[in-house]
Amino acid sequence: MAITQSAKKAIRQNKRRRARNLVYLSKMRNLIKEVKFFISQKKLKEAKEFLPKVYQALDKAAKVGVIKKNTASRKKSRITKLLDKSFK
Repeated sequence: MAITQSAKKAIRQNKRRRARNLVYLSKMRNLIKEVKFFISQKKLKEAKEFLPKVYQALDKAAKVGVIKKNTASRKKSRITKLLDKSFK
């Protein structure tokens, strides 16, 4: 257990930051799952409509530092590639 005052404060800060970060992570993951579900169900129109929301969530998560910029870019690229492949 933390003994010093600064260690206790760091624990409090980490709890708040983790709660905030989990909001971005869960939103991002849920949107990606939803798009992949639409693609697997061959509902390509709905998946295409969801794509901007996924991009927005990924960019926001990268902006606030939950994930790195290249990670967001990679995820966007892979989901777009998956969607394009299912159109063929």
